[in-house]
Amino acid sequence: MSSAQKRALALELGADAAIDGDAAGYRERVLDANHGRPADIVLDAIGGPVLDAALDTLGPLGRLVTYGASSRRTASAIAPSRLAVDSITVAGFWVIPLIARNGTAGAELSQLLDLTARGRLRPLVGAEYDLARARDAHEDLLGRRTKGKLVLRP
Repeated sequence: MSSAQKRALALELGADAAIDGDAAGYRERVLDANHGRPADIVLDAIGGPVLDAALDTLGPLGRLVTYGASSRRTASAIAPSRLAVDSITVAGFWVIPLIARNGTAGAELSQLLDLTARGRLRPLVGAEYDLARARDAHEDLLGRRTKGKLVLRP
């Protein structure tokens, strides 16, 4: 994660570990956070060199889920043989295309929305902006200065 405050928030919200998202030393930080053991699963929203480093943290049957590319850099190509040796899975997730494909994630999305409406899931709202300040909201997102979801108010 990009800042000490964001890592502290992740831990406060229940994460077992939250590490600095810099690619340099990433493997060592993950192994340290996992008591020296390879990771079973890594969730990566940074992409690029961090995704490359995340692959090196996985143990046999490990899974890497990429759901963003905040680094705006491309990860290296992954050789299938590298994955096969330890039966590693790499998966991507982005909700927008699922919503766009009629019915692809309808049941799951309906369940999430229902849980949210009933208060069982509560999105973390990090900041609210007047609509006239939408540019500021985008700049804060790109500058990685935000936590949680941003709300634009008309």
